[in-house]
Amino acid sequence: MTDEPPLRRRAAESRPGEAAPHPSPVVPDAADASSEPTTGGPVPLTAPREGTPAPVATPAQLDEVVARFAAGTGPVALDAERASGYRYSQRAYLVQLRRAGSGTALIDPLPLPDLSALDAAIAETEWVLHAASQDLACLAELGLRPRRLFDTELAARLAGFERVGLAALTEQLLGFTLEKHHSAADWSSRPLPESWLTYAALDVELLVDLRDALDEELSRQGKSEWAAEEFAALVRTGARPPRVRAEPWRRTSGIHRVRGARAQARVRSLWYARDQIASRRDAAPGRVLPDSAIVAAAELDPKDEKTLLTLPGFGGRSVRRLARTWLAALDDARQLPDDALPMTPTVEGPPPPHRWAERDPVAAGRLARCREVVVGTAGAHRMPAENLIAPDSIRRLAWQPPEEITDDTVAETLRGFGAREWQLGLLLPALTRALHTPQS
Repeated sequence: MTDEPPLRRRAAESRPGEAAPHPSPVVPDAADASSEPTTGGPVPLTAPREGTPAPVATPAQLDEVVARFAAGTGPVALDAERASGYRYSQRAYLVQLRRAGSGTALIDPLPLPDLSALDAAIAETEWVLHAASQDLACLAELGLRPRRLFDTELAARLAGFERVGLAALTEQLLGFTLEKHHSAADWSSRPLPESWLTYAALDVELLVDLRDALDEELSRQGKSEWAAEEFAALVRTGARPPRVRAEPWRRTSGIHRVRGARAQARVRSLWYARDQIASRRDAAPGRVLPDSAIVAAAELDPKDEKTLLTLPGFGGRSVRRLARTWLAALDDARQLPDDALPMTPTVEGPPPPHRWAERDPVAAGRLARCREVVVGTAGAHRMPAENLIAPDSIRRLAWQPPEEITDDTVAETLRGFGAREWQLGLLLPALTRALHTPQS
């Protein structure tokens, strides 16, 4: 629990000389996930209580922040801003922190790419993040790795809240509204506007208060240990970079319209040409050439610049300047021998569920029974089925169950897929029964 008094009590506990607390709204009972703030409605939160701090951008400023956060108390709220729609990389372009007794800090990681000193200063405390899986990898690149964490989004899912965005939860549980209109901004731009910095600071302003409200609700529902296992799993695996797909070009939006191996080779060639340019420029691939343009060129196979530039997506000046690159990529695909064309990919694991009834009706029956167990159990405990257990784990289990189906072998199989003990405790032995084929 935080040493900083909950927000709704700070008005009564503030001391002379302290920054004025935010107004205290009427806060709904956290036990009712569907309740709404009453008297007066939610209060708009437009500025941090100590004002918007200037970004930390020098080693001396960072040293001051490290000392300040080492002296603080209770959990540390963290967030990071990326520029996914603008940049090729997934690096952090701003890091926000808040701790009781330390205030809020905004750190610019462009001039300060090594935050390991800050990591050491807060290593022993709990870190609070919202949707931690989105930020842990980019924080790890800066040397920030939690040893303990609390994920407010995941906690809300486990507690059965239907709306789990930061703004929705802050309004519902704390009675404050947050504006989210800068969430898709280009955080790589400099200087960052004052309004963006205020937005970033507010993202951590109430995070510890939200953590406390959700922790209380999880405890009330008897789900604290479940959450602890989930958070520990995030600490172990959350900082890993995303798995690189064998053929990432196959995820081109609209590729389902491209028929034939030769046309798919054109998609592949254009995709890799675009990827090289995007990587070199550190630009989001879609800003170099839209997926729709790749698909259009793959379908028509233009052989000259005039025809190419009439296609949708090729009208922009920067795209036109690269016309020779796109034509060369198409020509490369044209010259490929037949044995170098894309082949139907080998699917790892079970086939898509809609094909099970045809390929293996017995397995299809197992999957239906297992899904019924998962959905029913998740409903009984007021949480999404995908948070009770990963859907892919159930598909793999149903497609190829253990040779001898017992509670122990089913549990061992699911542990191999990453299932946690609390999940097994809820699902066994019902899953074991579901795997057995009913006698006719």
